[in-house]
Amino acid sequence: MRLSDFDYELPPELIAQHPASRRDASRLLTLDRATGSVGESTVAAIAAQFRPGDLLVLNDTRVIPARLKGHKETGGAVEVFLVRRVPGADEVWSCLIKASKTPGAGTRIMLPAAVTATVLTREEGEWRVRFEGSDDFMGWLEQAGSMPLPPYIKRAPEGEDLERYQTVFAREKGAVAAPTAGLHFTPEILAEIRGRGVEIAPLTLHVGLGTFMPVRVEDLSQHTMHRELYRIPHQTAQAIRRTKEAGGRVIALGTTSMRALEHAAASGELEAGEREADIFILPGYRFRVVDALITNFHLPKSTLFMLVCAFAGKEIMLDAYREAVKRRFRFFSYGDAMFIA
Repeated sequence: MRLSDFDYELPPELIAQHPASRRDASRLLTLDRATGSVGESTVAAIAAQFRPGDLLVLNDTRVIPARLKGHKETGGAVEVFLVRRVPGADEVWSCLIKASKTPGAGTRIMLPAAVTATVLTREEGEWRVRFEGSDDFMGWLEQAGSMPLPPYIKRAPEGEDLERYQTVFAREKGAVAAPTAGLHFTPEILAEIRGRGVEIAPLTLHVGLGTFMPVRVEDLSQHTMHRELYRIPHQTAQAIRRTKEAGGRVIALGTTSMRALEHAAASGELEAGEREADIFILPGYRFRVVDALITNFHLPKSTLFMLVCAFAGKEIMLDAYREAVKRRFRFFSYGDAMFIA
């Protein structure tokens, strides 16, 4: 399978630079993957897509203000971007570092409020960095860091992003990018969905920077997928089993929820617990858990676009994206949504 198979034409003016006026004001493209038929609705009316007995699984990760500005002891400016916490280590993080000169092991970076970051090692393009000087690291980060908007949003973070680049159900801190399909949902929409006899269950997948990393090989069998930490509660795993046994649909809110669920079921039986997902889903993959997907529109040649092509069929999805472009839908993180069933 080739990278060029997953390309499509996207006018740059369709890349959303700001969120819609309200969370539920975005448009909704509906896609029947059995027939390829496309319809149009609104996110405000998305509850109509659900049936009694369905289960909606959402990702309750919370985006951290992962971008930090500091300086070396010698005075040179440094930008540190947190990627993910290293399991089992006290405030050791994998990071990206931007500086005029590549920092070596032992380099100390001075950050706001007398916090320091010491470079430990460099592995696979990322630095391992130990942070010291704060008794409440996450509390300090909320004050010292800035929101990590995606690279295709060509502006600096603004006040609105503190609220709108975060889902209303965000709980577990650790993501460096938002699970963007969830940005559309409001408490009212969730209540309406529950009112239709639909159960809602959470999982946590901390979205990593790899979600924006371009695929650099034409032969996709040579691509190494990034890893993302996730946790599926026992109650969620039980809800999935009940739904399947009763003939209901498991509906993933976002590709992050889908990746966690499919990785957890790789052995055939969905397993609760905490793991790292590195699953690369391409056309030909047999989905074990997810029956329908709510998602935003994804970048050409991206692993997320490949995932939705695997779910709906490549030609069906390419046709749907061409129709979305024709109808002037808004694309990517702050753009419109799709319901694929």
